[in-house]
Amino acid sequence: MAAEKFETSLKKLEEVVRKLEGGSLSLDDSIKAFEEGVKHAAFCAKKLDEAERKVEVLIKQRDGSFRKEPFTTDNDD
Repeated sequence: MAAEKFETSLKKLEEVVRKLEGGSLSLDDSIKAFEEGVKHAAFCAKKLDEAERKVEVLIKQRDGSFRKEPFTTDNDD
């Protein structure tokens, strides 16, 4: 999964969810699909976290200049 893209992994995760929600998999196949889904979910979460750290917000100063600040959300502690 090292060279995989976020979009590809997200699509695979969505496919796993559809299979699991379909209810036609055996218990063993369901467990394998679940494990695959967890890997894709973790990969996507990691990529989103990395992207969020790269995003910066430009804040306009009173003198008209701009300064960069890290992007933060209400969930940041």
